Amino acid sequence: MKKILLVEDDPNLGALLQEYLQLKGKFDVTLCKDGDAGLREFTQRDYDLLILDVMMPKKDGFTLGKEIRKLNQQVPIIFATAKGMIEDKTQAFTLGGDDYITKPFRIEELLLRINALLKRAGTNPVKEEEKPTHFKVGRYDFDFMQQTITTDGVQQKLSTKEAALLRLLCLHKNEVLTREEALLNIWNDDNYFNGRSMDVFLSKIRKYLKDDPSVEIINVHGRGYKLLVNA
Repeated sequence: MKKILLVEDDPNLGALLQEYLQLKGKFDVTLCKDGDAGLREFTQRDYDLLILDVMMPKKDGFTLGKEIRKLNQQVPIIFATAKGMIEDKTQAFTLGGDDYITKPFRIEELLLRINALLKRAGTNPVKEEEKPTHFKVGRYDFDFMQQTITTDGVQQKLSTKEAALLRLLCLHKNEVLTREEALLNIWNDDNYFNGRSMDVFLSKIRKYLKDDPSVEIINVHGRGYKLLVNA
């Protein structure tokens, strides 16, 4: 079980995040309510990831992150704040932060960012190389490594992002792939412009699969997408 240190001065939000991450993410989450307490806790235990609120009493999150980086250069840090100015984002990464999330945020998005950071840090138990690369999608054979879809001897070449997106859909076949997960996994950012770009790639993938009526990619309102394979 991966250990997360959450430093958040809002008791209601802190308790909510702690409970959600422990239940849904299956993490061991320690909650501290100010920067001084967070620093003391960090020096007493080893943690796999830190979530630091920026606007806190006694010691703000940026100061705390700077002091932690003097002790440990490797542990992933996510800064969370109600401020969304570009200067704050720049400061977050300058101080050694690995990610930045602006309040209010969806807890599901935070969980996706945590998993992405743990994967990059090599601490995610599901290794990328262990995931399948060949898929049967109705009448189509999809080879992720070769970036091809083949049916009846006809081969369609995919772009790198098309292949990555189709692979995620296949890994979530008949289940919802959230929009945030797709954007964070492939683009490393779920901003508006990347979202529009992903919509274009989805349209192309739908055209590649259109000749098999048993295969469909549907929009799940407010959540994401689902690859339905009825055959």
